[in-house]
Amino acid sequence: MSNEIKNTKEGKYIYGIIRHANPIDFGPIGMGTRYDQVYGINYKNISAIVSNSPIIIYEARRVNMITHEKVLEEIMKNYTVLPVRFSTISEHDDDAGVKRILEHDYDKFNDLLTTMDGKKELGLKVLAHEAPIYESIVEKYDKIKSLREKLIHLPADKTHYQRMKIGEMVAEALKNETLNYKNIILDALKPLSEDNKLNDNYGEMMILNAAFLIKNIKEPDFDKVVNELDEKYGHLMTFKYVGTLPPYNFVNLVINTKGI
Repeated sequence: MSNEIKNTKEGKYIYGIIRHANPIDFGPIGMGTRYDQVYGINYKNISAIVSNSPIIIYEARRVNMITHEKVLEEIMKNYTVLPVRFSTISEHDDDAGVKRILEHDYDKFNDLLTTMDGKKELGLKVLAHEAPIYESIVEKYDKIKSLREKLIHLPADKTHYQRMKIGEMVAEALKNETLNYKNIILDALKPLSEDNKLNDNYGEMMILNAAFLIKNIKEPDFDKVVNELDEKYGHLMTFKYVGTLPPYNFVNLVINTKGI
């Protein structure tokens, strides 16, 4: 039997905060297997977007994360949203409890909504193509190229040390090249963004893993530059461009649901 069925105490799952002063309903798309109605609870000119939910800790499994993100995506079709941390649940089973949270943190929410108004997050991951990037390194670095040419016709068992040396030189050159391309890409995109965040790379072939906060009106310009970079360097790397995203990288909204 699932935790949702065992635990009958009800609360309000909070997805995000928007600038809105009237009733609003996003339909039966809520967390869990019940598909509760997602709607707004208002205070002054802001609303918390919530759904009914059992008071449980939702596991960070793919199905739950996708539901949470889909609700935010639906909200973002028409509103700037401050995303709230996954599995944030008010332990009050009525709207009044959430309204007290909005009242308590109104100034913080109001200021953040003003800061984020008319902006969106776009994500960009850039990964090098292994064979082409290595070949470009061999062509660019004369020492590597000449050493490889000397060894190419010699027996592998008699050139073990030299081949290890080439491997070390290529690995160091790859670090230099990926850093160089990373800087080229950032130099082209930073002027079009309000802010950016560099996230950890995974694997030596990843050149860039970044999020950019941009004004909505700048999105066509940003798209154009990404496309130009792809055209210029696409033979060496893949550009994985994602948008529009909730501004997770620029809004870290942790709501105190206890004792309010």
